[in-house]
Amino acid sequence: MSDIIHLLPDSVANQIAAGEVIQRPASLIKELVENSIDAGATRVQVVVTDAGKTCVQVIDNGKGMSETDARLSFERHATSKITQASDLFALSTMGFRGEALASIAAVAQVELRTRMADEELGVCVQIEGSKFQQQEPIACPVGANFLVRNLFFNVPARRKFLKSNNTELSNINAEFERIALAHPDIAFTLSTPDKVILDLPIGNFRQRIVNIFGRNIEKHLIPVQVETSVLQLAGFVGTPESSKKKGAHQFFFTNGRFMRHPFFAKAIQTAFDRLIPEGEQVPFFLQLVVDPSKIDVNIHPTKTEIKFEDEQAIWQILRAAVREALAKFNAIPTIDFDTENRPDIPAFEAGREVAMPEVTFDPNYNPFEMSEGDSAGGQGATARAVSTPSVSKKGWESLFPAAPDDPSLSNQSALDDFYPTPPRQQDLPNTSLYDNLEQKEQQTWQVGTSHFLQYRGRYLMSPTEEGLLLIDQHRAHVRILFEEYLLHSADGQQLSQGLLFPQMVDFTPSQVALLQSFEDDLAHIGFDLSYLGGGTFTILGVPTGVDGIDPGKLLQSIVDEALTNHTRVKEEVRKMLSLALAKKAAIPVGQELSENEMRDLATRLFALPSPTLTPDGKTIVCVLPHHMLTSRF
Repeated sequence: MSDIIHLLPDSVANQIAAGEVIQRPASLIKELVENSIDAGATRVQVVVTDAGKTCVQVIDNGKGMSETDARLSFERHATSKITQASDLFALSTMGFRGEALASIAAVAQVELRTRMADEELGVCVQIEGSKFQQQEPIACPVGANFLVRNLFFNVPARRKFLKSNNTELSNINAEFERIALAHPDIAFTLSTPDKVILDLPIGNFRQRIVNIFGRNIEKHLIPVQVETSVLQLAGFVGTPESSKKKGAHQFFFTNGRFMRHPFFAKAIQTAFDRLIPEGEQVPFFLQLVVDPSKIDVNIHPTKTEIKFEDEQAIWQILRAAVREALAKFNAIPTIDFDTENRPDIPAFEAGREVAMPEVTFDPNYNPFEMSEGDSAGGQGATARAVSTPSVSKKGWESLFPAAPDDPSLSNQSALDDFYPTPPRQQDLPNTSLYDNLEQKEQQTWQVGTSHFLQYRGRYLMSPTEEGLLLIDQHRAHVRILFEEYLLHSADGQQLSQGLLFPQMVDFTPSQVALLQSFEDDLAHIGFDLSYLGGGTFTILGVPTGVDGIDPGKLLQSIVDEALTNHTRVKEEVRKMLSLALAKKAAIPVGQELSENEMRDLATRLFALPSPTLTPDGKTIVCVLPHHMLTSRF
């Protein structure tokens, strides 16, 4: 039998590596910008054409490369970051594998222009699909200039899986924001041939956050600062008022590297326990400085997952630091107790003698005796419906002769006169409540003939064959209105209602790119938007029927939903808007309904194809079984 194991060619091996390292244009930019940071650059410019599919250019003013290094850098596992295996456990650079440039060159056409400060001329290297094309000296500034054209030109199967330009540009913005946040001491610029998307000057961490996410976020930033033997923590958390269900900006950075860590994010969420509504999240921007030997970043090719040696200790430090910051800046709401009519409790005095309290009583007081004012028809007599007969002060003991004279006697006979013996079970008539319930249980429940009761202005109740039916009236109406709004919006373009005072809303660059991807869909359902530049949109008109809803918050919630679920289809936008309108217009909790209104609501609900759940998955209808009810008795 012949041998079947063989070595893969370098071009094939590089394409396999590119499948893990370079997944989309955003991955390409991440790798090149991280190399610029490792090269000591203080200014990095990124220019993308056709959302990075046609061209990506990364220019930096780092230390550059020599002629030999420029050619060798495209070889697989060629790197200047580490020299031996032990360096993997004390990394201080963003890259270290030596796979990025080789992977990029395997699936794109790459041109590198670079020069070192002590060289008069630089070098230009061109590689296409892992094949070396040419190398020549060239005049260029100090640093590196990478020009990557036609990503995945030789792997059409990979290229067809790329999303639309707006979606890919949104991913580029998100990746660029992470790197720029981690390094506020470096100036970054992201642009297209038509416009500048982000221009971030050198500044501090707070300024970088505001430059990316807008001025509105600054008032919600609470500084967090702590230094321990385990780590140094610095950054900001949002106030409880800045919490939101979706789209909260949450960033962890470890030694200048962005990371995802749900366990540490849970520590921040726990610190806000009982300060924010359940299910909402707060923004945070936290930088961790940890001993490189105590972490492992060599877990995933994207290097966004980090393993910590002291994970539990860091969790406790994060939670305690955030709680301390909230208390220090009075972010925890105070309780204003009602002090009206409170008892006057004197303060304890150390030298004051404390006497035993004395109890005084009137031995001649008779509660059964009518006062003279009452018998004369005064105010006391007027307040009584039935007057009480006068009893002598000295003769009240005659009412209970047996108690003081003969202890063996009891007052049971007197008590029996006031509390008669209850009838026995066999003496009850054969029309018990249980018989009536059994008769109702035998009836087939129908909405048109059923009787409804309303409980606390929220739940509708009616007996069924299986048990007691409960309907949440608010959620039921939300479901009904949602289906109606969705049906009306599908019939054709909705009318737009102009705003008397147009409202301006600010978005981040990644949100702007995503919003522009379905701006036509928003126009179809009634939104009239105008882009002013700089991430600011003006809302000129809203769909009809949204009276009472804040247009800015509604548009922000739609963008957050789309950013979270990566949706851009008109159908999804219509569903989000229909749900928001339905929640606003539905019957509020606590509103009383007549029996006809309750029956009509139930009839409309059970005529829908999905009456048991709201569009966002909350329960509308439940049935308490008979055995659960009878077990209580």
